[in-house]
Amino acid sequence: MKYRLVLLAGLAVGVLPCAAFAQAKFDGYLCCNMRSDGSWISDGNYAEDGKRTLPAGTPAKVTGYGRYRVRVELDGSKQAIGNDYSRDLAPEDFARRYVVSENPADRIASWPAKVQEAVGQSRVTPGMDREQVLTSLGYPMHSENPDLDAALWRYWLSSFDEFQVQFDGSGRVSDVTASPTTRNRVWMP
Repeated sequence: MKYRLVLLAGLAVGVLPCAAFAQAKFDGYLCCNMRSDGSWISDGNYAEDGKRTLPAGTPAKVTGYGRYRVRVELDGSKQAIGNDYSRDLAPEDFARRYVVSENPADRIASWPAKVQEAVGQSRVTPGMDREQVLTSLGYPMHSENPDLDAALWRYWLSSFDEFQVQFDGSGRVSDVTASPTTRNRVWMP
């Protein structure tokens, strides 16, 4: 068995089997619409210039892990999903959040036409449930939204452009709070 020396602040503190450092590699699909610059996808999922949306259900293969990143192949293209704002999640848990075993396209096809349209445009519309919002916008930053049962989810289109998705008592979207420009980009009345 191979072993790896564990260092803490430059001092050897123990030896662990290399298997302790191995994380799962697996095939699946993107859970949700994700924005990429061609090599990097941030868990912030910013909609900045030069980024294109990779739709929920895009075939994905987890190929490895790095410091705060999950290396993936998406339609044959090598990319990394950056764990920029969810660092309290273990690497494999983070990977399984974004690369799922069941193709979300199958569920999307069963949703009402208006919800399908909103998801196709990475927007939200009144009455969407939490799963539909996650599929359309991705996960809200875990560091700001640790409880996915909360009545409010905070998202960002860029590092200076926040919006909030509000849920009613039954867990359905009731409104979006944002600047007028941002609201027009994410809200489908």
